[in-house]
Amino acid sequence: MSLLQPQTRYQLLATIIVNIITFAHGVGVGWLSPTLTTIQTAQSPLDFQVNIDEVSWLGSMLGLGSLCGNLTIALLLERMGRKFCIYLLAGPYACLWILIYSAENVGYLYAARFLCGFTGGAGYVVVPIYISELANSSIRGALTSMVMLSVNLGILVGYILSSYLPYHVVPFLGILLPIAYFLANLMLPETAPYLLMQSRATAAEASFRYYNNQHGAVESANKADFEQLRAAIEAREAERTSAVSYKDLLTRPALKAMAAATVLSLGYQFSGVFSFINYMSAIFTASGAVLDVNSSTIIIGVVQIVGVYSSTLLVDIIGRRILMLISTLGVALGCFVFGLFTYFAAQSDLSAFNWLPLLLMVLIVYLGNIGLIGIFFVVLVELFPAKIRSVATSISVVFLSLLVFGTLKLFPLLLHHMGISITMWFSAVSALLTFVYFLLFLPETKGKSMVED
Repeated sequence: MSLLQPQTRYQLLATIIVNIITFAHGVGVGWLSPTLTTIQTAQSPLDFQVNIDEVSWLGSMLGLGSLCGNLTIALLLERMGRKFCIYLLAGPYACLWILIYSAENVGYLYAARFLCGFTGGAGYVVVPIYISELANSSIRGALTSMVMLSVNLGILVGYILSSYLPYHVVPFLGILLPIAYFLANLMLPETAPYLLMQSRATAAEASFRYYNNQHGAVESANKADFEQLRAAIEAREAERTSAVSYKDLLTRPALKAMAAATVLSLGYQFSGVFSFINYMSAIFTASGAVLDVNSSTIIIGVVQIVGVYSSTLLVDIIGRRILMLISTLGVALGCFVFGLFTYFAAQSDLSAFNWLPLLLMVLIVYLGNIGLIGIFFVVLVELFPAKIRSVATSISVVFLSLLVFGTLKLFPLLLHHMGISITMWFSAVSALLTFVYFLLFLPETKGKSMVED
């Protein structure tokens, strides 16, 4: 189904609007790397310099903020609704740029980086759930995968802005994003499934008609679709005599989904694809790549976008499982060869092949983005039974945030003490183990109903 056909036009519009905040989060993430090169020097645009220990905390503060964002949204998502949580993201993100502009000491930057993580951690929970509840099953994968496409585009833009614009100019541009995001969201209604769960049938039908571009009289076929949705929600709610309890998380389907989500999160982080983006300059320096760090980072930023866009095109055609298998196996092989090159380069003169690290990293990042990164949240949301989806997704993203904090702290230490080759081989083994698990146990969730188990 085309994303531009009349029936799905407003679903695409809503996806673009809510992804303004994921794009903005990417800008905040991408802003840090080039900025670090200036605020550590005597030419710092601030009234202070940042030392290496403070740099490590600036990097990992993203994970702590993400954790708090996960927990906050987990508490509010079912109580206050998807739209309230989406509005909530604008405030912390706007404060991020105010703190960056007015920074008088490194504590301001810690707080800004924390708020960047908070926005991302909260957005990674609510935005995929919001999109999955408004989208038709035939295009749900493509729309949900736009989350990471927006983040990667934002990272590239953040890198370019902070590389070529003065430090105090970037916040003026950055703060326009949460303003535009908040205003644009005023036109979007709450999702029909959530409204039905709140016994607001009239509002739910209006929302259903809006997102399916049905104006005026409702066609009988579309009316039947809404009634089918309402029947599924009512049947599910009738079974739920109380709030989700720990027993609901211990059923066989729930445990299988939690196991798959755990491996998915571990594979995402320990395969190194996220750490590579954050410490790309250190990797290229250690590998002896031919191009300068700035050029290489821009190239990798473009490759990220191409990779996630590829996943957007393919996810509803060949399915989630195949993309995950290609991605994990490709990252494993790429990291293994990268480690081999750096191992032999340390013993022999391979300067004639100093373009190879960039080529290998391009392949690793591309393959990582078509699966592990690009459709991470598509698969995560679709894995869980409907009754526990919000709670289980929140738990999984909390776990992911802890892994983000840990891996962003561990990776530079591993790189420094063990060397580039062992670091890449560790990533290769992690990706290979993830591939084996997915090959044996990961279910295909393409076309899965979001209201029925």
